[in-house]
Amino acid sequence: MDTALNRALVVFSERGYHAASLAELRAAMKLATGSLYKAFADKRAIFLATLDHYIARRDQQVRERLDAQHSGRDKLEALLQFYAEAASDSEGRRGCLVVTSAAELATLDAEAAAKVRGALRRVESLLRDLIDLGQSDGSIRPNLDAEAVAGALFCVIQGLRVVGKTGRAKNEMMSVASQAAALFA
Repeated sequence: MDTALNRALVVFSERGYHAASLAELRAAMKLATGSLYKAFADKRAIFLATLDHYIARRDQQVRERLDAQHSGRDKLEALLQFYAEAASDSEGRRGCLVVTSAAELATLDAEAAAKVRGALRRVESLLRDLIDLGQSDGSIRPNLDAEAVAGALFCVIQGLRVVGKTGRAKNEMMSVASQAAALFA
């Protein structure tokens, strides 16, 4: 199932929910029509399962990246670098399913909107938590307004994902991430 959802992810990320056809999804997922309908009631069910899969996979990748770091500052810099990498080259052009869904479905599908809001809240909360950790461990200055800086970094990260759709190179996106780190220097 993970392989099929990864293939659906490519279609939804590149084309969006509305432009993706069932035939296109079936072909990408390499499922016979009967198998597709046995596993999923409709395109919306495929999309919601793909969105859940994407969010869980992305959360795991972030956790792994952060676990390799020690201080709050190092973790925060690693998170910015992670999103800059994800927003560059071919992955960046494919785009972020959460961002695409926020733009395309947030007002049309309450369940998808709730999943997107939850994923975005977790990122912003993680940013606040990492700033708090950095302030506690001394790697980030204590007089920093954690709430304001977390909000600014959140907007930078989401902006990276949107701009990444234009095909920016990795070095450009990493430069943006480095500049964003100046917010908590």
